[in-house]
Amino acid sequence: MALIDAMSKSVDYWLTVEYRANPPVMAEDATPATVLRAAMRKLARRWIRQFDEVANKLAASLADDTQKYSDNAMMKQLRDAGFAIKFQQSEAMRDAYSSVIGENVALIKSIPAKYLTDVEGDVMRSVQAGRDLKQLQSELLNRYDLTKKRAALIARDQNNKATAVMTKARRLSIGITEAEWVHSGGGIHPRPSHVQAGQQRRRFNVAEGCLIDGEYIMPGELVNCRCTSRAIIPGFDE
Repeated sequence: MALIDAMSKSVDYWLTVEYRANPPVMAEDATPATVLRAAMRKLARRWIRQFDEVANKLAASLADDTQKYSDNAMMKQLRDAGFAIKFQQSEAMRDAYSSVIGENVALIKSIPAKYLTDVEGDVMRSVQAGRDLKQLQSELLNRYDLTKKRAALIARDQNNKATAVMTKARRLSIGITEAEWVHSGGGIHPRPSHVQAGQQRRRFNVAEGCLIDGEYIMPGELVNCRCTSRAIIPGFDE
């Protein structure tokens, strides 16, 4: 979010400077478009590079935090059931960790790429229509708001997905093959099928997921799904 703020301010500042220096007098005038397009390409290179530099660090931080969270939750459930297990970093856990980092690096890098492409489109349309600076700034503000909302959705969604991936890998690594669906109870518009699965405490195979609405899914896998699950411990929960 801090990078998005800085990027938006930078784009707004430099486009304002260039727009004032090269106002779109008429639609046929190609000079403002050429200058502003060059300014956008320069800004794009700068900000895409900045996001690239932090993408791996941010993604690794999410993966580390998620693994700690899922392991602590699993350890607590096992302790409550009277089991003491020391977790090892299995091949499945390493694969889950790597997949979380890889997906998040790609999504983080997509934020400036989409924002800057959309902004360039806004600028070119403003030039072609001969709009004034105030109108362009209004469009830039709207684009900034949309980008912040998209980033927030990515953050929430990836947190849930990472938890699901790490939890599944850890359970399978210690021999837990079954779990039951737990609905979060949150959300303004919860999915009725997810609410029902939670009410039924529906059991499912950890390796394949829970059959809901005709597909096998894990809790937290779908966009904006905040559901979780509880492991079924053999010999204790039977």
